[in-house]
Amino acid sequence: MIHLYTAEEIRKIREAGRIVAHVHKVLSELIEPGITTRELDQVAEREIRSLGALPSFLGYNGYPASICTSINEEVVHGIPSERVLREGDILSIDVGAYYDGFHGDGAWTYAVGRASPEDQKLLDVAREALFRGIDAARPGNHLSDISHAIQTYVEAHGFSVVRAYVGHGVGRNLHEEPPVPNFGPPGRGPKLRAGMVLAIEPMVNAGTFEVRTLDDGWTVVTADGRRSAHFEHTIAITEEGPIVLTRLD
Repeated sequence: MIHLYTAEEIRKIREAGRIVAHVHKVLSELIEPGITTRELDQVAEREIRSLGALPSFLGYNGYPASICTSINEEVVHGIPSERVLREGDILSIDVGAYYDGFHGDGAWTYAVGRASPEDQKLLDVAREALFRGIDAARPGNHLSDISHAIQTYVEAHGFSVVRAYVGHGVGRNLHEEPPVPNFGPPGRGPKLRAGMVLAIEPMVNAGTFEVRTLDDGWTVVTADGRRSAHFEHTIAITEEGPIVLTRLD
């Protein structure tokens, strides 16, 4: 069942989303060569708890950390560790915060130091794909109009979208109906309605869209070892159009 949230409930999801945005802002100022992803995780957990929230991911299906940190060919669900970030890495950070009964969920990929031209293009295309998807999240459109907007933009720039992992509804639960694929033809799936809250999250690979999971049971990597970028916002669909909830303003 797809939940339709009231304006008051969306306001609360926005509060959780602001915490997610705050954590991203804090972490973005710390990302540099020499820092470990475990250090970033510790800062994220401290920030989330200091604002009266809980890390949505910690303990979720046994996940062992407060954020996901995926480096270079890692697509999603990378586990923070003592791995030291190096100049030229790209780092995807996924943050979830649970506050006053609701979750916010947002991811961003950052360059560590100076990005190569190819990596910068990957990041730019993946970020723009997110906003193309958000723009399609309007009442009366179909769910797959979001998917199609993302896929066509990404593939027009020579990259691929991951099929095995998708966006999702979010609100009282971290993962709710409907799944939001990043690929597919337009005009399919349920019609979008005001009150839907979705986590739209294109995962864009430089090479093949195929992925595999490492032996830790969590970290998803590209099958060909090429790099990947991940951008995600939690958004609400309103009669006036989509509203991004994982922003500070």
